[in-house]
Amino acid sequence: MSSSSGSSVTISTLSFLTPGNFLDDDPYSGLEDTLQLFEFGERLGYDGAWIRQRHLEHGVGSAAVFLAAAGQRTERIQLGTAVIPIGYESPFRLAEDLSLADVLSRGRLQVGFSAGTPPHADLIGDLVFDGDWRTYDLSHNRISRLMENLRGDFLGDADTVIQSPGNTQRPRLQPHSPGLVDRIWYGAGSSRSAQWAGRNGLNLLAGNIVTGETSDDFVTSQLALIDEYRSALDPAAPARFALGRVIVPLDGADRATRERYRRYAASRHERTLAPQGPRRMLFASDLVGTAEEILERLHADAAAGQSTELRLELPYEFHRGDYEQILHDTARLIAPELGWRPAAAPALA
Repeated sequence: MSSSSGSSVTISTLSFLTPGNFLDDDPYSGLEDTLQLFEFGERLGYDGAWIRQRHLEHGVGSAAVFLAAAGQRTERIQLGTAVIPIGYESPFRLAEDLSLADVLSRGRLQVGFSAGTPPHADLIGDLVFDGDWRTYDLSHNRISRLMENLRGDFLGDADTVIQSPGNTQRPRLQPHSPGLVDRIWYGAGSSRSAQWAGRNGLNLLAGNIVTGETSDDFVTSQLALIDEYRSALDPAAPARFALGRVIVPLDGADRATRERYRRYAASRHERTLAPQGPRRMLFASDLVGTAEEILERLHADAAAGQSTELRLELPYEFHRGDYEQILHDTARLIAPELGWRPAAAPALA
């Protein structure tokens, strides 16, 4: 199936993913802008607000810490991370951090992971690990271990207890947050990773990058990945699947901003024309245009018709004012035409 095949797109869940940028000499202002963007999205009725986790960059290095803060600034919106590279993490210690953040948010975390050798490993691998990290298991098994910790099984045998002031208890990860293990996502870009996510019952994040294993066409490859995932799922234990696209509506932007948006899309167009690099990475085209044009392109995207959950992926290069305009136009002019309704009465005109 090619990208020219049409689809009927219906959206019931609308989220956004933001990079969490900040300036080198003023990280607070950028992080505060991102927290305010989460608040803005909640007021618009978005169902989810997601942050990228990025190491050595001007972005959020600890999603658990950021989402704990976001949980105190919001009341309803789901709080996600896409994605945490599991290779740098201790499956037990990270489970503790995520469980604590989930309890503080009253059960709103949605946690995405990736496996394999994490980014910048040659620079920081030796700083993260004791011993030769190149011999460590950085595979999907690390996520499986974290999920086992999140299930909260007691440690030791039935008679094992630990003592703390005023308390005797059976030991397990604390605080235990029941249900968090069912809100784990995997960012899959290959058939192998999609199959693993399905077999293990994880929710699936599919975005604007996929491996061209059998085709040079992005949508054809992404549809194959979705099929692999669904065929591996246990029918008795359904999971969620969310699709990400870069969407930049022009409607609410001024003339200079519209031109800047168009230049951004043009600068990234060439990478969508053919597979990139030895892994044959395929990139979706950015959806930059009027709301009417974006709706037409979404309906022509066969992969978009496979999910009722849409994740708006915000560009790295933009600023808070741009992001607010994009979120506003999408929530007002695009998503309602796809059947979405805001989760709460919007507070903004």
